[in-house]
Amino acid sequence: MKYIAVIGCSLYMLAGCNLTEHSEQRSLDNKNTSTDVQSSLLANDDICEKGDANLRQPHEDCQPPSEGVIEVEHPVENIEQTLVNALKIHDDIAESSQEVMPNANLWFYVAEQLEFDVPSNQGRIIAQKNWYLKHPNYMQRVSNRASPFLYYIVDRLEAEGMPLDIALLPIVESAFDPFAYSHGRAAGMWQFIPGTGKNYGMKQTWWYDGRRDIIESTNGAIAYLKRLHKMFDGNWLHALAAYNSGEGRVMRSIRKNKRLGKPTDFWSLDLPRETRAYVPKLLALTDILRNRESNKFAWPSIKNTPVLDIVDVGSQIDLSKAANMAGLTTAELQALNPGFNRWATDPDGPHHLLIPLSNLDTFKVALTQTPASDMLNWVRYKIRSGDSLDKIANKYNTTTDVIKEINNLKTSRIIAGKHLLVPVALKSIEEYALSADQRLKKTQSVVRGSHKTEHKVRSGDTLWDIAQKHKVAVRDLAKWNKMAPRDPLKVGMNLVVWSGKPSMSVSQSAISRNITYRVRSGDSLSRIANRFNVSIQEIVQWNNLQGKKYLQPGQKLKLTIDVTKT
Repeated sequence: MKYIAVIGCSLYMLAGCNLTEHSEQRSLDNKNTSTDVQSSLLANDDICEKGDANLRQPHEDCQPPSEGVIEVEHPVENIEQTLVNALKIHDDIAESSQEVMPNANLWFYVAEQLEFDVPSNQGRIIAQKNWYLKHPNYMQRVSNRASPFLYYIVDRLEAEGMPLDIALLPIVESAFDPFAYSHGRAAGMWQFIPGTGKNYGMKQTWWYDGRRDIIESTNGAIAYLKRLHKMFDGNWLHALAAYNSGEGRVMRSIRKNKRLGKPTDFWSLDLPRETRAYVPKLLALTDILRNRESNKFAWPSIKNTPVLDIVDVGSQIDLSKAANMAGLTTAELQALNPGFNRWATDPDGPHHLLIPLSNLDTFKVALTQTPASDMLNWVRYKIRSGDSLDKIANKYNTTTDVIKEINNLKTSRIIAGKHLLVPVALKSIEEYALSADQRLKKTQSVVRGSHKTEHKVRSGDTLWDIAQKHKVAVRDLAKWNKMAPRDPLKVGMNLVVWSGKPSMSVSQSAISRNITYRVRSGDSLSRIANRFNVSIQEIVQWNNLQGKKYLQPGQKLKLTIDVTKT
């Protein structure tokens, strides 16, 4: 997160918690791999996790710190599975690729070139390291998200002469989730706020957000980090701290220490709590990867070969049409190209798409056979009395600028009875499941209370006014609507407002069933929890397993499952 601090928030005491003190820290780890119930039921300080979409409420002492922290949201559940699916048939060609580097596992290639020194006795690093070591499944999910993009990132870092330790930074920033966003207005894998993103070439329009584009955000992050590295006279720890909290804050802390005759190394600086943990996180990951054998940590595997290619389509294209041309699902193409907000690429570019190598020939052949006029579907719309360009644009999920350009309109004045040519999505908007509209719709549909009210934004409205009217917190109102508290409102926006506590009895009676499950050989609490989409702790509570060490084949477990999710 860049340049963001929340002022005046109370701090939670974290004494004794071996957790990752970062803004993205979010939930319990419900997927422990051990069959040992005791090891699965880690102490509260061991079950706080960042970057997991499956939210649970951790112990009070393990809440993330509040000062200088913007919580990161992961709006797309199981995005890692969609990304893995997008590369599903690449394995066959990976083996024969001529570009395979010396190590078969790309992470191990990175490990051999790690440059950062990691102090062995620094408590902040040890705390972060212990957390990662206790959550191998978390690292596997992160690695799955990284799998399509890591080769490109490593390649760009090497081309710019950057330490490959930086390839680990998206783990700290976003858990390698290109759809991650924060209520501090940061977005994407590298977590850029709007202003910094624009400063580093990341275009942001209704159609497109370069902060989520893998190519543009990676290039921007490298450029920003190189500038910070130079600004802080080659001190990478200072540069990384500035990447997190802003160069001004780090510079002021260095000047203050100089004035007081104190050391100015990173560990001696007075920095926000998040930043004091941010750098140790990266160093902890560096140490674990470099010394994975002595740490007894099975670091996940990513094939050390390119898996994607960049294709310039040359014009605006419907993402569903592009997916069909590549032999992918629309969601898979969107997951690989998360910068596109809507059902098509931005009419003004960029027009590049990331396509799996295994699908590349198919896509290029289809592309040569498809004229530019067929990249989109069109409707010939007859203007009716009372119509406006805004109304027509909203109806067809496009913009007035696009309609004006296509129809050579110099003003927004239109005449009833005349016709307009309007681009339309190939499929229903719901089919573009990872578009900004659909992600917002999913966020707003999450039940946060017993009663939902919809508010249509009028001229002069502010989040504070709406929150006061409905007696809710501004931060909650923003979160329910996938916004940051400081985001501007637009007239006509639809906001949801929740009140009261969710009625668990109502939801359970509608969608839940009680079943009895017989434990099989090889079963673990983690495996059973994953299979039925419940948490380990719920299984333990339902079956009074506290203090019991092992599951036994034939043992019967009572489970309450949501039949809509299993």
